[in-house]
Amino acid sequence: MLLLGLSLFIAAGLDPMVAWLHRRMPRPLAVLLVILLGLLLTAGVADLVVPVLVREITALVNALPHYFKELNDKSSFIGRFNDRYHVERTIRDALTKRSSSIATGILGVGRAVLGALASTVVVMVVSIYLLFDMPRFKRLIYGLAPRSRRARTVLLGDQIFAKVGGYLLGNIVISVVTGLGTWVWCVIFGVPFPLLLAVLVALFDLVPVVGSTIGGIIVAGVSLTVSLPVAIATVGFYLLYRFLEDYLLAPRIMRRTVDVPGLVTVVATLIGGVLLGIIGALVAIPVAAAVKLLLEELAAPRLEQR
Repeated sequence: MLLLGLSLFIAAGLDPMVAWLHRRMPRPLAVLLVILLGLLLTAGVADLVVPVLVREITALVNALPHYFKELNDKSSFIGRFNDRYHVERTIRDALTKRSSSIATGILGVGRAVLGALASTVVVMVVSIYLLFDMPRFKRLIYGLAPRSRRARTVLLGDQIFAKVGGYLLGNIVISVVTGLGTWVWCVIFGVPFPLLLAVLVALFDLVPVVGSTIGGIIVAGVSLTVSLPVAIATVGFYLLYRFLEDYLLAPRIMRRTVDVPGLVTVVATLIGGVLLGIIGALVAIPVAAAVKLLLEELAAPRLEQR
């Protein structure tokens, strides 16, 4: 049920683009064009990023012996940290005593990865089917309204679908800004693997509430290889950026793409996250936009007549 809801959310977000193309070509061709554009965009990003990521991951693997060597070098920060907190010995003991638990954990991670891949394929397939059949799906939903109010229902429903599309666009823009900010920070302070970290943070930032926090923790952990002050500064950078994203960047972008006031954006995200977790935070802003639209179009005129 959750996967079906997520598929409907994605299809509703892409439907405005398909509808715009549908004015110039048949709908099946418009859907195929949107899918093709998505594949081309994914391929372009992969062609641009993957070679650099492979190079940076290879450099990371090659650098591991150097980091292990520094663990025993008491003149380096990592060595002093290891000497004080016995990191190497703790890791070695954990690997020795919990080899079976680690194997079980690896199997669990493998199952989780396979499950995530299967869920992704299901969501993609269902979303494509919904995109092709969205007009019929809308007619089914709109047909539940009384005949006398059906035209009004169609108008409001189409506006709500358009706001979902605007929300997805705004969320992607915020993630791109987050990734660029991460890349600039890593380049300025010499944090290793800047592009890899920027891509990871941008992907994590697509997840509301906790995404950018998880990305910031990863970058702060990698920045420890530079120095402790850089790691502390990185933590401060992400705390500041999280504040600016939640209370300045996201409200401004969502006000333009979804037409929801900044205060409503913040409050809706917080309430959705508390009630339903990540999924609640994901759908909170489109739901708030829909409620705002219904209040303006239905409740406000009735109050004015009294």
